[in-house]
Amino acid sequence: MKRILVVEDDVMLNSGLCYNLELDEYKGIPAHDAAAALEKVTNESFDLVILDVNLPDVDGFELCKKIKAKRDIPVIFLTARDLEADVMKGFDLGADDYITKPFNINIFRKKVAAVLKRSGESATQRLYLCEDLVIDFDKLTATIKNEPIVFTPTEYKILKIFTSNPGVLLTRQLLLEKLYDVDANFVDEHTLTVNINRLRNKIENGDRKYIKTVYGMGYLWAGDKE
Repeated sequence: MKRILVVEDDVMLNSGLCYNLELDEYKGIPAHDAAAALEKVTNESFDLVILDVNLPDVDGFELCKKIKAKRDIPVIFLTARDLEADVMKGFDLGADDYITKPFNINIFRKKVAAVLKRSGESATQRLYLCEDLVIDFDKLTATIKNEPIVFTPTEYKILKIFTSNPGVLLTRQLLLEKLYDVDANFVDEHTLTVNINRLRNKIENGDRKYIKTVYGMGYLWAGDKE
């Protein structure tokens, strides 16, 4: 169950928000000031923070900075501060959405669902796991059977393309265009072959094949299909 921290000093509104979040099968956890919110973020795990700006102890914008410094958690501002400058400041601080009061509760619920969906997709795209192979595309680190593997930047780019398109035939021309952002006719295809072979040597063995060659056409990532 997704856990959502609701930082709102109006007790009745906070309770109402938590109730509506639970209707969508999320767990709403209330905090009524910045100090309580920061303590919870420090000691607990959350998938999203709903954040008011006008808090009794610390400005919500300042609290957002502190939260983002501790954890990369999506934030939705929910506030009466509706000036354009405030909205822009919220987004500049990394907010995923900015909702002004008064608001429609059904639209609020839809926006929460959309942000959670985006953040979930983003996390999936950053971290790839397939049996013994783990690739962190944010940190550019990888392991296989818990042993570190060193990939070149080009190899990471190839892996990103493959793992984002499991089971999809990728022609050599398409791979080259994605890798170099140029017309594939101006790139030496031998370079692609060399990089693919190096990847195979690093991640494959007799029992496990990740990259399948479709002769005369291209390659496909078979890691998620076997």
